[in-house]
Formats: sequence, C-alpha cells, structure tokens
Amino acid sequence: MVLWQQALEKGEAFEIEQRIRRHDGVYRWFINRGLPVQDSSGEVNRWVGTITDVDDKKQLEDQRARLLEQERVAREAAENANRIKDEFLAVLSHELRSPLNPILGWAKLLRTTQLSAAKTEYALETIERNARQQSQLIDDLLDVSRILRGKLILNSLPTSLTAIIDDALETVCSVSETKGVQIQTELDAAPFKVLGDPNRLKQVVWNLLSNAVKFTPAGGRVSVRLNYVENWAEIHISDTGKGIDPAFLPHVFDRFRQADSTTTRDFGGLGLGLAIAHQIVDMHSGTIHAESLGEGQGANFTVRLPVMLAAVEEPLPIPQLTNGHDLLNIHVMIVEDDVDSRNLITATLQHFGAQVTAFSSVADAIVALTKTRPDILVSDIGMPGMDGYMLMQHLREMTSASEIPAFSEAVLPAIALTSYTTTVDREKILAAGFQKHLPKPMDVAELIEAILALVPQRSG
Repeated sequence: MVLWQQALEKGEAFEIEQRIRRHDGVYRWFINRGLPVQDSSGEVNRWVGTITDVDDKKQLEDQRARLLEQERVAREAAENANRIKDEFLAVLSHELRSPLNPILGWAKLLRTTQLSAAKTEYALETIERNARQQSQLIDDLLDVSRILRGKLILNSLPTSLTAIIDDALETVCSVSETKGVQIQTELDAAPFKVLGDPNRLKQVVWNLLSNAVKFTPAGGRVSVRLNYVENWAEIHISDTGKGIDPAFLPHVFDRFRQADSTTTRDFGGLGLGLAIAHQIVDMHSGTIHAESLGEGQGANFTVRLPVMLAAVEEPLPIPQLTNGHDLLNIHVMIVEDDVDSRNLITATLQHFGAQVTAFSSVADAIVALTKTRPDILVSDIGMPGMDGYMLMQHLREMTSASEIPAFSEAVLPAIALTSYTTTVDREKILAAGFQKHLPKPMDVAELIEAILALVPQRSG
C-alpha cells in the first residue's frame, strides 16, 4: 500500500513482488506493475498495469541461492579440513623430530666423550624416555590407521577395572610426583567386572590420566573415581588444570584436532589419544563424555562400560549356552592372521568340542584344502598377501574344476568373522560366497549358532 500511495501522490509508476493466492487456492509469486493516468485537470482517473507470474523464475533463483550457499559451506569445510591436515602434519613433524634431538645428541656424547657414571645414567634414562615417547606417537598413528581400516581388534575377557586403573596409575605416578600433581583415588570395592580387552582399556585410562597430569599445573589435583551404577561401571577422571574452551569441547574427541596447534603451544602430542580412547570405549559398547566449565577451570571425563553378571568367571568370554550348542565331531578350519584372535577362536571352539585346524594365511589354508575338507570355514577378511575374498575365489575355482572330489559333493560352508561391518561390507562378503557375516568383537553364542545352522549335526 505504501508504494501504491507514493505512486498516486507523485504520479509515478510502481512495481512490487508479492505472493498472491490464485482462484484455485495456490499461492504463487507475481510482479505487479502499475502507472496512474491523470486527466486534463491533473487528477488520477485510472490505472494501467500488468500482473506477471514469476513463480518459476523465483523458484529457480531460490534454488540457485541454496546451491551457492551449499557450495560455500562445502568449500569452507574443505578449506577447514585442509587447514587441520596441514596443522597436523606440521605438529607430526615436530613431535617425531623432537625426541630425536636428545636421543642422537646423548648417543653421540656417549660414543665420543668419557662421561661420569651419574651423567651416563642420566643420558641413558633420557634416551630411553624419548624413545618411549616416540614409540607412543607411532603406536597412536598405527591405532588410528587400524581404526580407519576397521582392523582395531579387541581380545575380550572378564576384566577388573580396579586392576586396570591401578596399572595405569602406576605408569603415570612418577610423572605426577615429579611435576607436583596430587592424584586422589576412590575405587568401588565391589567385585564387578566388564567384558573387555585389558590392554585397550588400560590405554583408555592411561590416556585420560596422562592428559589430566599433563594439563594440570604444579600443586594441582587429579581425581580418579570408580563407581557401580545400575549395571554400569563409571570411571570419572577430573583435574584442576587447564580446562577446555567451550568452543572446542564438541571437537575434543575428533581425530587430528587440538585446542592449540600453534608453534607457541605449551603442550606436546598429536591430538590422537582422545579419538582413540573414544573408539575403544565405543567398541566396548560404552560411552565417554567430556565436561569443562572453560579455560582454567579443569576438566572431567566420564567413561561408562556395561558390567558383566557376577556369575561369569570364565577366563575366556564363553557364555553359558543352551542345550544343543555342541560342536562335537565338527571340523572347523580357521583362517586368521592375528595370532591373538586366532588363538581365542581356536580355544573357544575347542571348548565346545570342535576339531579345529587354524592357519595364519590364505596360502597355507589353500594348501591344506587340497588334502582335506573341513565341515566349515571361519575366515577373517582383511589379511596380508591374500584376503578372505581371494580365499573364496580359490574355493569357487577348486569347486568348479572338481580338482578335489570332496568339493564336488557340496559347497563348503563359510563364515566371515571380521571387523569390516558396514552394510556395503556385508553385501560384498555375502556376494563373494560366504554364507554368514559376523562382526568382531566375536559373540561366542552367535558364532556357535551360525556353525550349527550351516553344518548338520554329527553323531558321535
């Protein structure tokens, strides 16, 4: 109305873009243009104008604007990812090179100079400490690589978190004492256990503890609590240290992210430890959470893990299975490159009466298959040299060529037991010829049931 009034008063044309409801009830965008026409006395006696439907044009413009915004967001994300990558590579170079300076320096002095006994001991301790530091950096990089490839493996068994925490405390105790940081503990005495990988869980607790000590100044305090809360074990590790900027808190578990990656930063590290800890806890069906009121106000990390039933005390994660879970007289061939996983699967199946032959490579398994036929095959997918897919390809070729009489009788049942667990992985595995896809960590009952479903029961 304002534009129309102005056009009326000044005798000028007006143009307005607006949504108008048509006779069929549909709203569309129109451009209205009008011009007042005056009579001989200068009074407006009529209007001339047009109403143009521009809804299609308007939608195209809106779509183009949305695409431009999406492109801008994607470009900013890519630039941010490149920046994070460049910062990480710069930090990586620094962190890998830094330990080399004292290692090489003291090594040269030891070879070329006659040092006192005390100085020699100090030199050796310095070399060992920096070598361990570099080894930890490399281990973190390898763990991230395994996580990205789905090859991080858990060797789970009933585990006492009290023992895990005690071991981790022993590792960081000397550092905290040297720095003057007090560590307080409050551990629930209840004899509960979790089903987990002791080494990986210790890695989680050690990482949180070492971070707490590292970011807490002299005279500060680190608190460790272990509680049992409604079938969950809760580990709380809090400190009175540097704290976490609220803007960075949502990214604290991201890979390659650090609150400070500048050349003037006060603390070393690659920014991988918390990301690895998050993945390990997630693989244990648990959660990890970080809290901080801000910089200079400390931080609190909480790890929650499901507790096992108190009655379960087996050294291997073997649940009490119902009648009929008996693998007696069933010959199982295992193909698994990881020695710990191979030994665990072998011991578990033998516990239920199976005859087991295990191989560390596809090549060895293929040689064995030319001499004997098992009742079922249990194979990993990702293995060096030849993988599980190549194994199935060889089996198909052996079957079609009837090179082995036993193979012409029936298809050899095969189960893929693997860390590759996405929908795409499962489809690819089944298409390769496996009858069953089971994820790691191994669920014993699920594996036993799969074997029994694929192999007819044998009489003794």
